[in-house]
Amino acid sequence: MSRTSIVIPMLNEERVLPQVAAVLAQLNPKPLEVIAVDGSSSDGSLDFVRAQGWRTVQTAAGRGRQINAGVDAADGDYVVVLHADTVPPLDFIHAIERTLSDPAISLAGFTPILRGPEKTRWGTTLHNWAKTWYAPLLFRPHLFFKGCRLLFGDHAMFFRRTQFLESGGCDPAAKVMEEADLCIRMTRFGRVKMISDRVETSDRRIAKWGPLKANWIYLKVGFLWGLGAKKRLERYYPDVR
Repeated sequence: MSRTSIVIPMLNEERVLPQVAAVLAQLNPKPLEVIAVDGSSSDGSLDFVRAQGWRTVQTAAGRGRQINAGVDAADGDYVVVLHADTVPPLDFIHAIERTLSDPAISLAGFTPILRGPEKTRWGTTLHNWAKTWYAPLLFRPHLFFKGCRLLFGDHAMFFRRTQFLESGGCDPAAKVMEEADLCIRMTRFGRVKMISDRVETSDRRIAKWGPLKANWIYLKVGFLWGLGAKKRLERYYPDVR
């Protein structure tokens, strides 16, 4: 039996949920459970996930707060945080449980490919891979040499539930960069790793902003966070649905 709970923080994701739900229904092996953590959606997101038979948790909006609520509710030994616009491979659960069988790894994530209906965003995909290395080397070099890498929501991050809770979890006030904070906290338990298995993430922000603006926003938010300016970062990272 699977030991893994899937937690999906969501807010008005009715448009993308059918795609991820179709893939989750085909996972082999199956997860222990799927928990949708709703941040007060005003569309049909809640009705949709309930129709899938997923567990639901409702809390105030904010990814840090929503992730914490999902992990707290989870019954699995392992938890993976999957964004509603990210589609996993069919062996998703096997890859998670294989990776966490190594006690030296505290947190890991998949390699994300940013893709839309018209194109694959290879430039931004490459930058996303590179920043998992250069960001901790620049801003937390003492942790980089202990095995810390900075992963983000598109990576479908996963970890042991007990270690997440012991670390204090995500900053409940965080609306962006909560994943980077978590990577730093989890390094006390072991290495943070990006595995070679892939997930596909929607390119909707790049399609909306354009590649140059999107990568500029990613860089600006990341550098401000790295320099300690953590409050109100979401004002530089507008919501796209």
